[in-house]
Amino acid sequence: MSEGYPTAVQKEALRLICEHEPIGTRRLGEHLVAAREPSTNPGFAPAIARTARTLAWRLQAQGFVIADPAGELRTSADGRRLIGCAGDLG
Repeated sequence: MSEGYPTAVQKEALRLICEHEPIGTRRLGEHLVAAREPSTNPGFAPAIARTARTLAWRLQAQGFVIADPAGELRTSADGRRLIGCAGDLG
């Protein structure tokens, strides 16, 4: 993951956050799993869901999301601009 340059999966997570904000990492993980084809590997869904916390941390470090005191995520103006998500771009 490059500093300041989000990967495709980071942009996907950012879109999900924008569409469902405010959203916690647990719900973000559920949306990430739902966006993928099912797998016969029993560890697949839990592994995808676990990435939500890391993705959220990275996006927050890059300034694309903001977490409130309860840990709920919202896209920042920079994050919305990056993915063209509707909202207040203030």
